[in-house]
Amino acid sequence: MPRRCPEEAFLHAIALIVASGRGQRFGGALPKQYQPLAGRPVLRHCALRFARHPGIAGVRVVIHPEDQVDYQAACGDLALLPPVAGGATRQESVLCGLESLADQPPELVLVHDGARPLVDDGLIDRVLAGLAEHAAVLPALPVTDSLKRVEGDLVAGSVAREGLQRAQTPQGFRFAELLAAHRRFAGQALTDDTALMEAAGIPVAVVAGAEANLKITTAEDLARAQALLAGQLIPCTGQGFDVHRLEPGARLVLLGVPLPDEPFGLVGHSDADVGLHALTDALLGALGAGDIGSHFPPSEPQWRGADSTLFLEHARQLIEAAGGRILHVDVTLICERPKIGPHRAAMVARLAGLLRLPERRVSVKATTTERLGFTGRGEGIAAQAVATVALPA
Repeated sequence: MPRRCPEEAFLHAIALIVASGRGQRFGGALPKQYQPLAGRPVLRHCALRFARHPGIAGVRVVIHPEDQVDYQAACGDLALLPPVAGGATRQESVLCGLESLADQPPELVLVHDGARPLVDDGLIDRVLAGLAEHAAVLPALPVTDSLKRVEGDLVAGSVAREGLQRAQTPQGFRFAELLAAHRRFAGQALTDDTALMEAAGIPVAVVAGAEANLKITTAEDLARAQALLAGQLIPCTGQGFDVHRLEPGARLVLLGVPLPDEPFGLVGHSDADVGLHALTDALLGALGAGDIGSHFPPSEPQWRGADSTLFLEHARQLIEAAGGRILHVDVTLICERPKIGPHRAAMVARLAGLLRLPERRVSVKATTTERLGFTGRGEGIAAQAVATVALPA
C-alpha cells in the first residue's frame, strides 16, 4: 500500500477509529478489537477499509494506553497516522482523537467504532455525500422488530417503533463543529457523537446504514461477522513458475531459508530465491496484478541482490489492500540437490510467518526429474507454486 505524504493527510476527510475500549461484555484477556476475524485482527479490517477508500485522506486510531503491542501487531505495517491514547470513556477518547488533529484540522472527520469491521465503501460514500450539505450525518437502519420494555424477566409494556432507527458508524461531521461540541459538552456522557451535535443545536442528517455493518459485542457477533465476511469473498487461484541457474560458490537461499553449507548457489538479479519468485507470481496471478517482473523490473539496479522476501511481502500487501486474504499456498521445488527434506519444516515456518498463515495452510514439496533435463544435470533449480486467495466479489 503506498504511503501518503504528510501534506496530503489533511486535505479532505480523516477517519477516526475509536478502539480504546476493554470490551468487558465480550470477555477474555484480549480486547474484541484485536480478536482474530478471518485470519486478521478485527481492528485491521476497519483500518484497511478506510485506508483504501479514495475519499479518505488519512486514518487515525484511538487506542488504550496499554494496547501498544497489540496495535502494532494489528496495524503497525499500514500507512496510518500515528495512534493516540484514549480516555476513560468513549466520549473522552473521541475528544482525544479530535484534539490530536486540531493543529492541522481536516475539513471533515468520520468517527467509527473499531468493533465494526465490515463497513463498506458504499456506506462511507453515503456519509461523505451527506457531508456535502450537512454538518453532521448519521447512518441508521429502521427498527423492524417489535420493541418491549422489560422489568426483571417480565414484559412491562410495548414501545412504538415508528420513527425509531438503529444508529451506526461511521458518523460524519464537519470537523470544527464536532470539536467545538466535544469541548463544550465534555464530561456529560452523551450516547454518541451525533448526540453532542443535537445538544449543540446542529441538525443531524440520516443516510441509509448497512445490515452487515454490525458491531461486535459478544462472541456470537464475531461468529456472525465471520460468516458475513466469508460470503463477501470469492476464491481465486494463481500459479507461478521460475527457474534459476546454479553456480559454484554462489549463495543459496530457498523459500527464505539460507543454506550456507551447499557448494552451489543460485544466481539472478536479486538473491535468486526461485521458490519465493514462483510463489510471488502465484499471488500476483490470483490478484490479477501482473507478474513479479512488472513490479520489480530486473533492469532496475535497486533490486540487484535484493532479499526476495520483499517481493513476497509486497504481493501480500497488495492482496490485503484489495480487501482479500491468502487462504493456502503450495510450492514444489524441482531439483536433484540440495535435499529439501531436512529443511522443509524451516521453509514452512518461514513462509507462514511472511504470509501470516498457520503452518497447516502452507505446503512445501520437492521432486526430481529423474536426472533428466537441466535440473537433472544439476544446472539449475525450478519451482512451481499455486496460491488460493479470497477476494471481494
